[in-house]
Amino acid sequence: MKIFKPRLLPVVAVLFICYAFVDAEETNNQPNKKTFIIHMDKSTMPASYDDHLQWYDSSLKSVSQSANMLYTYNNVIHGYSVQLTVEEAKLLEEQPGILLVQEDVKYELHTTRSPEFLGLLNSNEFSPNSSTPSDVIIGVLDTGVWPELSSFDDKELGPVPSGWKGECEVGRTFKSSSCNRKLIGARFFSQGYEAAFGRIDETAESKSPRDDDGHGTHTATTAAGSTVVGASLFGYAAGTARGMARHGRVAAYKVCWLGGCVSSDILAGMEKAIEDGVNILSLSLGGSLSDYFRDTVAVGAFAATSKGIFVSCSAGNGGPNPGGLSNVAPWITTVGAGTMDRQFPSYITLGNGKKFTGASLYNGKPLGGSLMPLVYAGNVSSTSNGNLCMKGSLIPEKVKGKIVLCDRGLNPRAQKGLAVKNAGGLGMILSNTDTFGEELVADAHFIPTAAVGQTAGDEIKKYIFSEPDASATIAPGGTKLGVQPSPVIAAFSSRGPNPITPDILKPDLIAPGVNILAGWTGKVGPTGLPEDTRHVEFNIISGTSMSCPHVSGLAALVKAAHPEWSPAAVRSALMTTAYSRYKNGEKIQDLATGMPSTPFDYGAGHVDPVSALDPGLVYDATVEDYMDFLCAIRYSSSMIKIMTKQEYSCKADKKYTVADLNYPSFAVPLETASGPNGGSSAATVLKYTRTLTNVGNPATYKVSISQETKAVKILVQPEVLDFSTPNEKKTYTVMFTANSMPSGTTSFAHLEWSDGKHVVGSPIVFSWT
Repeated sequence: MKIFKPRLLPVVAVLFICYAFVDAEETNNQPNKKTFIIHMDKSTMPASYDDHLQWYDSSLKSVSQSANMLYTYNNVIHGYSVQLTVEEAKLLEEQPGILLVQEDVKYELHTTRSPEFLGLLNSNEFSPNSSTPSDVIIGVLDTGVWPELSSFDDKELGPVPSGWKGECEVGRTFKSSSCNRKLIGARFFSQGYEAAFGRIDETAESKSPRDDDGHGTHTATTAAGSTVVGASLFGYAAGTARGMARHGRVAAYKVCWLGGCVSSDILAGMEKAIEDGVNILSLSLGGSLSDYFRDTVAVGAFAATSKGIFVSCSAGNGGPNPGGLSNVAPWITTVGAGTMDRQFPSYITLGNGKKFTGASLYNGKPLGGSLMPLVYAGNVSSTSNGNLCMKGSLIPEKVKGKIVLCDRGLNPRAQKGLAVKNAGGLGMILSNTDTFGEELVADAHFIPTAAVGQTAGDEIKKYIFSEPDASATIAPGGTKLGVQPSPVIAAFSSRGPNPITPDILKPDLIAPGVNILAGWTGKVGPTGLPEDTRHVEFNIISGTSMSCPHVSGLAALVKAAHPEWSPAAVRSALMTTAYSRYKNGEKIQDLATGMPSTPFDYGAGHVDPVSALDPGLVYDATVEDYMDFLCAIRYSSSMIKIMTKQEYSCKADKKYTVADLNYPSFAVPLETASGPNGGSSAATVLKYTRTLTNVGNPATYKVSISQETKAVKILVQPEVLDFSTPNEKKTYTVMFTANSMPSGTTSFAHLEWSDGKHVVGSPIVFSWT
């Protein structure tokens, strides 16, 4: 999920196997029709039909003679998508063999130095013997790809992996030769989008895998871009750019368009990616909260996971408020965002001599050292929300020749500077409000700009309000490295608790997601605004959209080193080796508050890829384990069939608990007892079971616990695990004995198994309600 996205409206859809070519313009002229995804119970197909497509068509024609299927699905779900009236959809839902009729929904995009910051350079750990990263294929579902970039150079790569079944789909702006041994596949999915919005205008955007937005190119090159010497954005972040898995292969699945992304197209993209043979799926997008069986990405990710495909998704940009997460299914690796040790400072000097440091990527003519008049946008506007510097809101007579302080929020940050410029202003100070705290996100502004945190912004405002002749100047600061502390949690990064299943801690981990340099489209400028005519090969943007492909690429490296590992084992390696403290022992800070962060912010911690290659032990999980999880959250057999495409009945004589899902973290929900302040002498006792698999040498592991509260006693049995052979499994239990605490209380602990070389860590969260 990317932060600055001014051009893409939220919409999304996922899954595809084969589709009928429908006249989208004709279907769109039927205003009462909507797109629905139809989940079929394939096991109930009557024997009179030769194949399931005939059965689907017959069922559909029973309610509408004119409707044609947009896509049919076989890998992610059994079923199809189609345009129907609400009445027709209700009738179809009553037909035999129909599991669910689901309306198409909207998703949104969650929108270098990171290899050095993550310790990937000069590490011999990334030369695995059992396989090579070039065998691993990362499927990126996004806005497409700009294939001419140097980041897609294939000179260091051998032949395309022999099992690859994908292809390079052509269009007016995309040739089969656009693919190579790096970009080995590119497809596009527009049937659902065109059914909803009408035929794509090919004078405005490419009806092909070509990226007209930039988001997809950025995520793809972050995950697996080739090495490019001399990369930068206007001289900022200059150096060598490379993706996380620089020898990995990329397959691009364009499921998002300039008007948004819809779930039927997303589902089709996931369907084809599974069929093509990807090893990793990367989705930097998310939709509104819904049960797993109604969540397109969750359903598609389950199908991918069951085929051994690791699925990484962005956590969302809903921070810093709690519970704003997306993509929280336990078979998805959910990624939040942190900063790196690199900043792009700009310096403010006020007329009273006070100095402040902000952030900017402006590269034009500087203001010079002389002071200029400084005004607050709210005082020089013709609108009630003039402080936000909306387009056309500023009064030129009051702005010309001045620096304007604008508040962050509502409209794109760079667009605020454009509003100042169009009104005759010479510079902008962009102030955070309490929503954004001290987070500094750099943008390629059109005029000299400094983006400052809330504290600095409030102080500058006080100066303006108290000084009739307020003045200031802004000076650029280039690129600053070695910034500490780092990482810190990005204010925008979505936080826990998990809004669907509080018993599963999310996000799983964090990765770099602030001011990330990666490849960009040649279609639009670095701000993405229509007025931006600058063309760049690399861009610097922020969001959990950027952190997700970091983990996708790192997962590819782990998978290359351990091709036999399941998606759960790969995630476990990334989670149990992640860190949540700096080298000085202090907890990772939260940029939104300036205070220590918690597992609700970072999950298991910040990814540490070198350690993840040799985790010692892993928490593995199978498809059956996830089915038992669905039983634990009381899914019916029909709901489970929608999720899994399988018959699976929860056993009446078996006790299913979320606590027994073999997850690398612990989320322990506790009830507040009745009485004043939750006071009660009765303790709550909860038992969790976990199984560890040895993926290293024979060793003896001992457990240790650190915790904040005395309200919970933690007992681990046994306290020592002896492993003598590879892939040996050992089970342990954790008993939590908790006293009641006031509702809303949270506390945290940490469990570690260590053999002296490896540390296998798990965060523990306690929540009283």
